[in-house]
Amino acid sequence: MGASTLSATQAAWILFGLFFAQLALRIPVAVALGVACLPILFIEDRLWPMILVQETFNAYNSFILLAVPFFLLTANLMNIGGITDRLVLFSRALVGHFPGGLAQINVVLSIFFAGISGSSTADAASQSKLFIDAQRKEGYDDSFSVAITAVSSVMAVIIPPSILMIVWGGVLTVSIGALFLAGVLPGLMIGIVQMATVHVYATRRGYPTYARATFREILAGFFVSIPALITPVIIIGGKIFGWFTATESACVAVLYAGFLSMIVYREMNFKGLLNAFSETGRLSAITLFCVGTASAFGWLLAYYKIPEALLAGVSAWEMGPIATGLFIAGVFLVVGCFLDAIPAIIIVGTILQPIAAVGGLHPVHFAMIGIVSLAFGLVTPPYGLCLMISCAIAKMRMVDVLKDTFIMLIPMLMVLLLLILWPGMALTLPELLEPDFLN
Repeated sequence: MGASTLSATQAAWILFGLFFAQLALRIPVAVALGVACLPILFIEDRLWPMILVQETFNAYNSFILLAVPFFLLTANLMNIGGITDRLVLFSRALVGHFPGGLAQINVVLSIFFAGISGSSTADAASQSKLFIDAQRKEGYDDSFSVAITAVSSVMAVIIPPSILMIVWGGVLTVSIGALFLAGVLPGLMIGIVQMATVHVYATRRGYPTYARATFREILAGFFVSIPALITPVIIIGGKIFGWFTATESACVAVLYAGFLSMIVYREMNFKGLLNAFSETGRLSAITLFCVGTASAFGWLLAYYKIPEALLAGVSAWEMGPIATGLFIAGVFLVVGCFLDAIPAIIIVGTILQPIAAVGGLHPVHFAMIGIVSLAFGLVTPPYGLCLMISCAIAKMRMVDVLKDTFIMLIPMLMVLLLLILWPGMALTLPELLEPDFLN
């Protein structure tokens, strides 16, 4: 076999240079990844342009990835079928009497929603429509209203079931059941620090508070929410106890959400069902197109052994677990600002996996550091997809909400640091409930 036409350095310059140039021109990430591959496929004698199509479709040949559209459909059925409304009532009964009651409800609903949908973008869209105008009418500042709605939505990729966990487990061969369990404590801790942040804002700015709910009202809210709250039990419990695979649990969640929406709550008609399918098809196409072109991009990186070249210098640093965790978090925090989380996992996650192994990080701990770090990218410019969605619905410029957004991210950074320093935050539940998942 003859030598390649391009060296690893030349190929890296073309791939990354063309990719970031397209991002600067505001070309969508998925398209930019695919276009960046084309020059090399034309230049390299042993390759040809159809490899782009071949590798893109190879990425779709995955049973695990079928879970992505099903979880998105579950989220849409929830919103259209009145399930979200029941969770709002229960959240209000629980935390409405806290300072900044409506914003506290916003955060708690994101925790409940995260345990069902797995999609931060779906959370950001639905929560923005529900809460931003409502908070404005109650006297909350516009910047705060948009920031807390966007920032709380990132819990959907940390609290299981998470689409990012499914992609990570499929691409990097990590137990999805272990990832589901590992995400519970970090996700809940992020929810707690967000509620504490709302408390500080509300106390300083005098945001309104609702009357404390009676015990009977809390029970009533819980009773009407029980069918909705069972959904995460079905999804996560089914995976943990071996009743379903991740994809099968997503399918069961769709059937259950449809049953609740059409039979139990009776708030979704045939037109609403069609709207749910339409929105799911649109979001799934965007998500999976990213997976396909990112896989082709990653294939070219592997072909030229670019990851090995990048890792050569880093491996010589001989970092321990904490230093390795900090390095990985730093890389994902930076990458997440420019790249969607799914292609970041496929491209950057595979590059960093050997570093994590050498540094002594458990694969599940490494995964949670990566996923939590990438969650920040959903609300940080220039990408910040969840922040863009919330700003678009609120009809505000992103620059006007950045100050409050960055303030809210500081406590979350403390949780990420604790996750790096204390692996037990990610590993305790898998060790207690299903140790086999960690093997």
